[in-house]
Parts: sequence; structure tokens; C-alpha cells
Amino acid sequence: MFTGIVTELGTAVAVEETGSGSRITIAAPRTRPGMKIGDSVAVNGVCLTAVALDGDTISVEAVGETLARSNLGVLVTGAVVDLERPMSGDGRFDGHIVQGHVDGVGEIISIEAEGDARRLRIVTPGSGRYLVEKGSITVDGVSLTITAVADVNDDQQWFEIVLIPHTLEVTVLGRRHAGERVNLEFDVIAKYVERLMEDRR
Repeated sequence: MFTGIVTELGTAVAVEETGSGSRITIAAPRTRPGMKIGDSVAVNGVCLTAVALDGDTISVEAVGETLARSNLGVLVTGAVVDLERPMSGDGRFDGHIVQGHVDGVGEIISIEAEGDARRLRIVTPGSGRYLVEKGSITVDGVSLTITAVADVNDDQQWFEIVLIPHTLEVTVLGRRHAGERVNLEFDVIAKYVERLMEDRR
């Protein structure tokens, strides 16, 4: 389990096609120490397994399903990515429950400055039923609070987040531009509630 608190900006030093997907090697000097082959790491919010470790680099493999459902499918050498290792049992819970299971890819449609902060509006794939103002969402692996949402009957479903200067500095979201795609993971509690309510319909 993750909490959506990014610990490092890594750099993809190699992206290689494999028979079933891609092998991504990431320079991660702060994340690499203490890792073992088989450990999990979230890359832009996608939970992946370390398959090789060499110096300060971590290699992970993403299958076709993962590439199709996340922005890792368009990752290129030199790209910067958000990294987070799983929460330790005695760790501080600073974000919200994040599984590393991306629900889909959204598109940033606007970025507006608000002093030193920035407000992003992101269009969601499919329904916005999991979105609620002041609720939690994970964007490229970052735990964030939703500040505004579209009406459930609007044709275009979107939500807004406001990024403080610190978040802009230490996550990939500070480098994003309008038109770029971001990984989204909705609050797992909302998804479980929806599933449980299906028995009552």
C-alpha cells in the first residue's frame, strides 16, 4: 500500500520494448537504497516490481495492460517520474489509501496560476461518480484534495486540484502542461461502497 507522498523524482534512463510490454530503468538515488529485487515501487502512481537493481538505478517491467491503462505507455528516455516505495508498517500515514492500481488516464485541460500555486483542471475518463469536492484523488502518484468537480450531468466530467509550491517542486506535476495525460487512481473506499450498494439495487 502507498500513501501518495512522492519521495523522489526519478529519471527514466532507458525504456526498452519487451515481448510483453516495456522494461523501464530509472535513476533513483534516494529510492534505490535498501531495495531488493521483487520489492514494489510506484512509478507515476503505478505499482510495479523491481526486476533489476544496479548502482542507483531500478529496473521495472510493465505489461501491455499497464501501458494501455496508464501514461507509462508514452514514457520516453529522459522523462521524469514520481517515485514512492510502499508504506512501512511503522510509518506515518500522511496521504490517503493508495493501491498503485491506476483507474485510467485523464487530460490536463487548463493550468492557472494562483499566486505561487497552480490550479489544474483535469478531464476524467468515463464517469466522474467517484469524485467529490474535498475528497481525495491520486494524480501521477500524488495524493491530492479535489477542490471542484463538474456536475454529475455535465457532458464533460472534470475535477480541479490546487498545487502548492512544494508539490510543484518535488513532483512531476510541476512540469506538466495543458494537453498532457496523467494517471488517475480514485479513492478505493468510494469504489468499495459502490460495489456494496449494488446488492441493494
